[in-house]
Amino acid sequence: MSEVNLNNTLKTEGRLSRPSTPSRARTNRAAQRTFFIITLVPVVLIIIVATALVVRSYPILNSYSLSDLLLGETWRPNNGEFGFRPFILGTLWVTTVGVLLAVPPCLLVSVYLAEYAHNRTRTFAKPVLDVLAAIPPVVYGVWGLLAIVPFVDDVLAPLSERWLGDSISIFAVTQPTGFGILAGGIVLAVMIAPLIISVIFEVLSTVPNDLRHASLAVGATQWQTIRTVVLPQVLPGIVAAIVLGASRALGETIAVLMVVGNVPNIPTSVFDTAYPLPALIANNYGEMMSIPLYDAALLGAALVLLVVILIFNILSTLVLQRFLRRS
Repeated sequence: MSEVNLNNTLKTEGRLSRPSTPSRARTNRAAQRTFFIITLVPVVLIIIVATALVVRSYPILNSYSLSDLLLGETWRPNNGEFGFRPFILGTLWVTTVGVLLAVPPCLLVSVYLAEYAHNRTRTFAKPVLDVLAAIPPVVYGVWGLLAIVPFVDDVLAPLSERWLGDSISIFAVTQPTGFGILAGGIVLAVMIAPLIISVIFEVLSTVPNDLRHASLAVGATQWQTIRTVVLPQVLPGIVAAIVLGASRALGETIAVLMVVGNVPNIPTSVFDTAYPLPALIANNYGEMMSIPLYDAALLGAALVLLVVILIFNILSTLVLQRFLRRS
């Protein structure tokens, strides 16, 4: 039977009939509403989490002023002193050190994989990065405890004391134990590196080859092409990759608390111990709940961490949009 005869037969039997225009419009509206509801789910979840934290931390917010909580330097729950400042600063110190250590090598590795590496090298490197990203944080924490902490104590601290002394205060060695911000930053840098490399590599792969060929055709070297043509094209994507890595670093808990020292002091050097907010919550929630306001204080710390991460992501989004407008 020919195709024309088959179509006529199916039309006659009603099997090839097209839906009417009102039916198609209703289907489109239903699909649009469904996708809109699914898109709202993350926003609703954030609102629910924030509301729950505000409700549960209300007793501490009602008993102490916000300035006393955020700027207070003393954490003695038994005495009713709940100062979050050491934990906020510890979080920012460890995250900043981790991001600063991770970004330069990650950018160089991404450029090499996208622009210089052979296909066989990429085929080998991508699964390795995926495996590194899938390693549980506790494994990184154990590795940091066994390898990074002794390395900081035996190598980096004496080296800093010998070459820098007190000339640069942030490298002053005041805690010669190896546990501290630098050890936590190194562990964080290794943890977020696979994510940053993968995102930057994918972004670099989106640059059309025509731009590269045009630059090479006018006499530019490959490095000049990368520096003046490729990287400016993908600068917003690189910023987005760094933001993703920093967002993960801000909330990292297990790996950091195993190497950072967990002492609630205000850091002044990368060799100082610190006590990030996630480590505070993980170490203490569920214990000593008989102390008044202790439960509310820990949930208040979780609320502060959520606000810090939201502010960081909002500011990063604004910077990214500015880069996009410029490009």
